[in-house]
Amino acid sequence: MIVTLPDAAILADEAILARGAEVLQIESEALQSLRRSLDDSFVNACKTILAAKGRVVVTGIGKSGHIGRKAAATFSATGTPASYVHPGEAAHGDLGMLVAGDALIVISNSGNTSELQAFLTYARAIGVPVIGIASRPGSLVMRHADVQLCIPVEREACNANIAPTTSTTLQLALCDALAMSVMDMRGFSQEGMKLLHPGGAIGLRLLPVSEMMHTGPEMPLITADTSMADVLSVMTSRGFGIAGIVNDARELLGVITDGDLRRNFERLQSCSAGDVMTLSPKTLACDMSAETALEVLNDQKITAAFVHEPGNTRPVGIVHIHDFVRVGLS
Repeated sequence: MIVTLPDAAILADEAILARGAEVLQIESEALQSLRRSLDDSFVNACKTILAAKGRVVVTGIGKSGHIGRKAAATFSATGTPASYVHPGEAAHGDLGMLVAGDALIVISNSGNTSELQAFLTYARAIGVPVIGIASRPGSLVMRHADVQLCIPVEREACNANIAPTTSTTLQLALCDALAMSVMDMRGFSQEGMKLLHPGGAIGLRLLPVSEMMHTGPEMPLITADTSMADVLSVMTSRGFGIAGIVNDARELLGVITDGDLRRNFERLQSCSAGDVMTLSPKTLACDMSAETALEVLNDQKITAAFVHEPGNTRPVGIVHIHDFVRVGLS
């Protein structure tokens, strides 16, 4: 079905761009206002979340509920177990999902949403601390909250000042600020992120090089006295555009790349690998993340590098820039 807009609603391209920029400006200025408003209440909220022995339960309704779902997901993904509970369902038995030892985050723009009453009353009855996020200090939510996070009252980006836009942006940003601050307070590491994000784009970025490198007979390794004819054969058969020169202890002494071959073309027939190799080549640690390793290759303007274990220079694998494309990074 094609919806035809009335002529009055059709805007010129310039007007469309101007309106989009205006919305972003309104919300950007509101975020700056929120940043300036942070005080000890924010610190207390973070400490309350960190001190919870159980989970962080997040609730809210309408657009605030959508923000609550995202907030719970962000907390869970960054080391703080959390879940979202719909306040309407809570009043019909799901209050049992909140137990002593939890912390409750209640999100509401006005702070006077009646559906939140049951949750707030129950939390107080079982001694669960409440963190209220609302724009009205004397509202229902704030009266029940042990920690009050008051969002600045800013105009919605909607021309009628009705559609939740600026207010939900502030709610989302504040919840992100809480989650990130608590993550740092926990000392939540990249290793923890990797465990919680084995799939998707984040999982790929945190994938260790050791899980994507080529090993064993696939590695183009030679010794310093190898003839250049044999070097060319090894480089061609392995297909990485590089050969590694190792000593008797299998420590990496240098590498020969396509560039080295071009620079020494006129004397290749009379040289051995040790005469042509580049010393102190750039290598990658096997526990380095794929994202960091790709940055190294790009920064150094190289297409392949040998991988070693921390503390020694013996190559245990090799990666090519095409390997990153193969797993979805580029």
